Amino acid sequence: MVDLTPAELAGVAATMSEADVKLQGPLRAEQIAGGRSNLTFRLTDGRGTWVLRTAPRAGRTPSAHDVAREFRVTKALSATGFPVPGAVLLVDSEDLLGAPYTVSDFVEGSCIQTRDELDALDDRTVSACVDRLVATLAQLHAVDPMAVGLERHGRPDGYAERQVRRWSGQWELVGSDALGPLASETAELLGSSIPGQRSSGIVHGDYRIDNTILRLGAEVEVAAVVDWELSTLGDPVADVAMMCVYRHPALDLVIGQPSAWTSGRLPDVDALARAYVHAGGVPLDHWDFHMGLGYFKLAVIAAGIDHRFRAGATSGSGFDTAGDAVAPLLEAGRDLLRRQR
Repeated sequence: MVDLTPAELAGVAATMSEADVKLQGPLRAEQIAGGRSNLTFRLTDGRGTWVLRTAPRAGRTPSAHDVAREFRVTKALSATGFPVPGAVLLVDSEDLLGAPYTVSDFVEGSCIQTRDELDALDDRTVSACVDRLVATLAQLHAVDPMAVGLERHGRPDGYAERQVRRWSGQWELVGSDALGPLASETAELLGSSIPGQRSSGIVHGDYRIDNTILRLGAEVEVAAVVDWELSTLGDPVADVAMMCVYRHPALDLVIGQPSAWTSGRLPDVDALARAYVHAGGVPLDHWDFHMGLGYFKLAVIAAGIDHRFRAGATSGSGFDTAGDAVAPLLEAGRDLLRRQR
């Protein structure tokens, strides 16, 4: 596990005090497991509790790990009543932790990450979780970015082209030579079939059950949507497709354990897509392209995790299997894109 030193914690406490957070004592930190990109710590002064997010200590890639982006979007969305953690502060400087960091309010609730955690829930609760997750994503896509001050969060048009370019560039940084031909073929298929964009909105970019905090009871609620580092303005269809891509069994290899979101107890891809439209989401135009893009994106994410693992920049267990997910994800994307031609 990666620790925050006493000097680093004292520095974080100082920035919190400057942001008018009244601390009752020295800060203590505990790393929260589950993240495969940014480091996440639970902070407490003995009374209050917060969450600190910062980039990995090493093995970082350009444009990834953008905690400043997370801070801006959650601060804007909190004013609308959309469920996000309260934004406390952003420190852009790398002087203290070697990277920018954010502090947000700690949200009480359940984070369902593993298959065992999902299997502890009864069928009614599982069904209600899915319904609320899908409805919350549709709610996000209905938010007007300009109305909440996020008009500069990204370019609303040309999303698919930018995504193909971005993730192809990321592959060049973290991908393996052995899978280079397969990745190149998939990227070329994407580049030659970029569709028009019918709608635009705020895109989370990494939406699934374990990137939410749930309140489980007689009524299931999404208490907060977290992990916004990939968020931007773009095509909401891609956001829905990414949620569905995560149903692929290879996600278990990326996560490093049987994940909740790949469970057979959850709806399949087609049922999830129908539920999203039924919840008031945007029409799912050019669906096969966006699914293919999602598989390519997840393959590059898995390659990035493997890259950091080999660089010794990961902490904890479960990082050693991500590399095994890359080929099946690239193949899934390639095969789907071939069929749509």
